[in-house]
Amino acid sequence: MPALVLAAGEGRRLRPLTLLRPKPLCPVGDRTLLDRALDAVVPAASRVAVNVHHGRAMVEDHLSARAAQGGGDVFVSVEEPEALGTAGAVARLAAWLAGEPVLVVNADTVHDADLSAFVRGWDGERVRLLTPTPGPFGPRSGVVASLLPAAEVARLSPVPSGLWECVWRDAVAEGCLETVHHDGLCLDCGTPADYLAANLAVAGADRPDGSVVGEGARVDGTVERGVVWPGSVVAAGEHLVDAVRADGLTVLVR
Repeated sequence: MPALVLAAGEGRRLRPLTLLRPKPLCPVGDRTLLDRALDAVVPAASRVAVNVHHGRAMVEDHLSARAAQGGGDVFVSVEEPEALGTAGAVARLAAWLAGEPVLVVNADTVHDADLSAFVRGWDGERVRLLTPTPGPFGPRSGVVASLLPAAEVARLSPVPSGLWECVWRDAVAEGCLETVHHDGLCLDCGTPADYLAANLAVAGADRPDGSVVGEGARVDGTVERGVVWPGSVVAAGEHLVDAVRADGLTVLVR
């Protein structure tokens, strides 16, 4: 079925990192958040769309470069003059979906779930959610992915709105929400602390000092439990602990 990777958000809570580049293009381990999301969803989807708004030009350039390198084409859903939220983004794609259901994921969620297994066996009638949160699903539950039946897609409007308010809350109240528990990795990279944790989790600390160093970065000083973005420099005499060095910016996580 078609899939949508949500990548239009501002990433305000991840500032100041998102002042340097859009949130979906922040690196986690050896890939951007957006590339991780696409790599996870492509095996489970017949075709893929990515919505864009904040940092639109950079995200579109990245997707073009990915396609040129054999990463596959995606449909780019441009949201102007404003971002439409998680539900509005789905509604904006109604013509592209052409009456089909859709698999929806967030670009900023780092996980190790098998989305093909999640899709397999779905009845296509009920909303299905993949969640790492045990117990009843609620507004604060984590979400790895969601499957929306065609009927749910058809009743959404392309205005700023969220899936919890427009779909999931009613499904919970009516007792028709199907949840699948994910017992593995699932981290929402909403804040610098979450972002650091996701990097360390997926990269497995690729250096003896417990840090994650991007391609082309230079570490002349020392880094502990930190992230050094590609091309960034940690100068001799510097000692970074629980920090992100992004270009010339340092974000301390406390």
